[in-house]
Amino acid sequence: MYSFFHNAEDHTQRADIASLVRLLRFGAAFIALLAPSLYIAITTFHQELIPTRLLGNLAAQSEGTPFPTFIEAVLMEITFEILREAGIRMPQPVGQAVSIVGAIVIGQAAVQAGIFSAAVVIVVSLTAIASFVFPSYSMASPFRILRFGFMGLAASFGLLGISVGFTAMLLHLSSLKSFGIPYMSDLSPFVYSDQKDALIRLPKWMMKERPKTTDHQDVERQHTKKTEP
Repeated sequence: MYSFFHNAEDHTQRADIASLVRLLRFGAAFIALLAPSLYIAITTFHQELIPTRLLGNLAAQSEGTPFPTFIEAVLMEITFEILREAGIRMPQPVGQAVSIVGAIVIGQAAVQAGIFSAAVVIVVSLTAIASFVFPSYSMASPFRILRFGFMGLAASFGLLGISVGFTAMLLHLSSLKSFGIPYMSDLSPFVYSDQKDALIRLPKWMMKERPKTTDHQDVERQHTKKTEP
């Protein structure tokens, strides 16, 4: 699973820069998956977690909106998905303009009209931006689908629903295998030596062995045998 967050450029950069970028991708993945659901759960069930001044601002913003937070977030997510698909299907120069300008105009108009609160627009916009950080588009698509499921759990059960859903997702991923290799390899089962190129990337001179989750006759990377004269 870590490979979906890796990029070929990681191995052409310094180890510290590549590690920082990878951590940024994992953080963006967390935002893209759970940011709207966390906002729904906290504002609906766990208001005590919000500072008093911020809670007052959020309450003032939501006072004139006709929909609950869950409906607002779902409608905004659907709107952004429509704009994203429209931008992909249109010619590239026009598509980028439609996605960016359309999102700004619709979001601002919706807030001024009192349909959505500004906080919901900010959260959904941040989520949409974070979803573009994935190097693999095939990994971003499941996150877009799971996001709606977590939003439903958050609206129904709060943080408890998010915790149960996240645990169930991890258990399901841990049970999968691809060509006999666990889908969550490097993490489950946890192999300490394979963590050198997983969440972060250590310098090349520290990665002399191949991953132990795959069978190799030669466990050493780029091993060249000396030939006798």
